[in-house]
Amino acid sequence: MSEQPLPREIRCVLVPVGQLRLLLPNATVAEVITLPTPEPVEGAPDWLLGRIAWRGWRVPLVSFTKLAGAPEGDADLAVRVAVLKALGNNARLPFVAVLTQGFPRLTTLNAELIIPTHDGAPLPPGVKAQVLVRDDIAVIPDLEGIEGELATLLSLDEQAGAA
Repeated sequence: MSEQPLPREIRCVLVPVGQLRLLLPNATVAEVITLPTPEPVEGAPDWLLGRIAWRGWRVPLVSFTKLAGAPEGDADLAVRVAVLKALGNNARLPFVAVLTQGFPRLTTLNAELIIPTHDGAPLPPGVKAQVLVRDDIAVIPDLEGIEGELATLLSLDEQAGAA
């Protein structure tokens, strides 16, 4: 069986979170919704805002700015939630939600349009890479790492709730 060549262009989305832009493949974003009231998670770190109800799921809601220690954005912008398809193949965690401000922006990219900007300093928690995309500085989130943390936190939460 022959291998499929990688696509020359990838449809991506720049998701505004505070003063950062998350760069994600478009296929990762399931839906952008208005912010529902999250259900708190006992003993969770401040970046895990709770769980939200979405299409029959209880989806963990993450504040990426709090996780990465980044500045918060413009308080006048409407707060929304981007529901992302999880990458970790965990049947109990098929989606992760991220707090956003403003609207995600679709873009089509190729390898020449993504320029790494990492200077060798340690990356903030939750960040896999920092890049320049045209005129925007963006971060590629470590979704697998975030999902792993969430799976650990939520399983501990479920054990505490069962006791």
